[in-house]
Amino acid sequence: MDRSGGASNGQELRTASADETRALGRSLGAAAFSGTVLALIGPLGAGKTQLAKGVAEGLGVTSVVNSPTFVLMNEHAGRLALYHIDAYRLENPEDAMDAGLLDDRQAAGVTVIEWADRLGDWLPPDRLEIELGTTRRQPMARRLRWRAMGARHADLAERAFALAVRADGVASAT
Repeated sequence: MDRSGGASNGQELRTASADETRALGRSLGAAAFSGTVLALIGPLGAGKTQLAKGVAEGLGVTSVVNSPTFVLMNEHAGRLALYHIDAYRLENPEDAMDAGLLDDRQAAGVTVIEWADRLGDWLPPDRLEIELGTTRRQPMARRLRWRAMGARHADLAERAFALAVRADGVASAT
């Protein structure tokens, strides 16, 4: 793993169910630090919201976490504040800035961005990108590939994903 502060190519994990995807998110939430940015990428139904719900659980969020498609961002209280952003409805990356979706207050919390690829160069340079996809053979299974930008996010991924792989039945490395 590259710890030089640049991008670190990670590995691929697979989960067999929505519960396992959520458990992986819990590991990320439990290991998250102030300023964590999780950029989730994948098609409809890939598990982005399930992963975000797990992150919320790992942060100790007790409020209901749903995809904020129509309001663009929800804020939840937990061990750290969770800023849950859904960029699906944005016409272009500049809309995120115009809507105030990315700002300095998020440095004190954890930001989870669904449809992060729609933000292009507006994404923070330090982040953990997680691309989610489905599998043909197992409709409930998910494939998660991650790439960390920055040493802190590389450490986060290493700790959270190692914990999830060690836990029985949570995820498997491929």
